[in-house]
Amino acid sequence: MTRLFGTDGIRGVANVDLSPKLAYDLGRATAAQLLGQGGRLLLGQDTRRSGDMFAAAVGAGAMSLGADVHRLGVCPTPALAHLTAAGSYGAGIMVSASHNPARDNGLKVVDGDGLKLDDMVEEELEALIMRADELGGPENDGLGREVDVKDTLEDYVLHRLELARRCQTDMRLVVDCANGSAGAVAPRILAGTGASIDVRFDRPDGSNINLECGAMAPQHAARIVAETGADIGFALDGDADRCVAIDERGEIVDGDQLIGIIALDRLARGVLPDGIVVTSVLSNGGLEQALTSAGGRLARTPVGDKYILDGMIVMNAGLGGEKSGHVIVREHTTSGDGIVTALEILAIVARSGRPLSELAAQVPLFPQQQRTIHVRHKDQWEADPSFARAVEEARQSLGGGRVLVRPSGTEPALRIMVEGSDSGRVLAAADSLAALAAERLN
Repeated sequence: MTRLFGTDGIRGVANVDLSPKLAYDLGRATAAQLLGQGGRLLLGQDTRRSGDMFAAAVGAGAMSLGADVHRLGVCPTPALAHLTAAGSYGAGIMVSASHNPARDNGLKVVDGDGLKLDDMVEEELEALIMRADELGGPENDGLGREVDVKDTLEDYVLHRLELARRCQTDMRLVVDCANGSAGAVAPRILAGTGASIDVRFDRPDGSNINLECGAMAPQHAARIVAETGADIGFALDGDADRCVAIDERGEIVDGDQLIGIIALDRLARGVLPDGIVVTSVLSNGGLEQALTSAGGRLARTPVGDKYILDGMIVMNAGLGGEKSGHVIVREHTTSGDGIVTALEILAIVARSGRPLSELAAQVPLFPQQQRTIHVRHKDQWEADPSFARAVEEARQSLGGGRVLVRPSGTEPALRIMVEGSDSGRVLAAADSLAALAAERLN
């Protein structure tokens, strides 16, 4: 059976390969496995037009098994995770495809602690989804009810404002909300630092989420920072769990450098537990080199912030994240939270008196190229002798560099990462492997 859950929930093209029926079945399965009769589910969504449809379907499924559904409405994914844990819910479901385009949508499930489900629980949930019609359900008096809890988003805002007040600054910020759910909370939270906020891309229309804006297209925020003379910029993604920063020169500072800046600051202050930072296999070798040189240690996990959090828990690490801009600061959150990342960076800039460009220069990155190739046979790349041989030859040509090939966990695609000291060789290897994958795996 093809797994429904990828590295970040269930995703697909809305109303095509991700159907309302699947959302309904997920609601029933979640109620059966995590809630039970009379249990409570917290349900949120981002700004996609399809969000209302999927939220209604999930809610109907959960209520059909007697669970009460508390509708949070449009909210960041980290807000849903925080409020699920704080509100004693049995589970939370977020309707969002995060950084994906508006035509897609997704279903993310967190447990009562606001944590993403481990693989074994996901497998059990998938089995229940497959037989959701057999789960039965109560008659009228036992059905669940829907409760409007939009006002509780204020609890998340107030919690993050406490962090903002620790970082008082008069800097001028550009905040790109990706026409997503960040627009509902990010400007107010970041304004709590005392900074002057220039809010951009905060006019969602159901179809423009992540469209030429946000963390997936930070060059637009970079241009605005450069044109307006702002001190710093932050580009969030559609559900606000990612953050990419822009320095005062209009240069992009990616997730690896943000992790490095936070890690080096904490190492210097002696507040990074055991000096450990947990990242995925995709994180740049330059981050590892900078951390090791400062007396720290980098531990790598498979791609996906739930695996990073698992590693952080096992190793008692306080900081982890991904190159994409998912950063987990464990004392504040159990998941990537782009707003928390922005607050951490603002605090370091304000405390050090150094511009972001100077802080980012402490984490020089090796040349790295990433490619996403849409293929029909993403799981069979190792079985193709020509492609497997080309991967090994590319590794040898880089002389100590890295080549990572992996099937996407969120779409029918193969992802290729090439890293090395010679930018020309890295680019050539990435282009060559991408072209060969498209030829051999379709």
